[in-house]
Amino acid sequence: MLTTTISDFRKDIKRYLDRVTENFETLIIHRGKDTGVVIISLDEYNSLCATQHEMSSKSNEWRLDSAVEKLKSGPSFQKDLLE
Repeated sequence: MLTTTISDFRKDIKRYLDRVTENFETLIIHRGKDTGVVIISLDEYNSLCATQHEMSSKSNEWRLDSAVEKLKSGPSFQKDLLE
């Protein structure tokens, strides 16, 4: 994660944006006390949107909850492979 001030960001905007897009880094630009802006790559944003969509689906929520319960109550997948 990168952090900078708005002044430093303005001075070297290309370098900061290149690091965000090429290295999948998150950039936080501080704009004063307890305020700021977060910049992420388009790929990262699309991934977050897809994850949010999947998690908002009731059928996927049920499947995830079911899988978690199965893991908690039974032997692990690795143990099953070894036996």
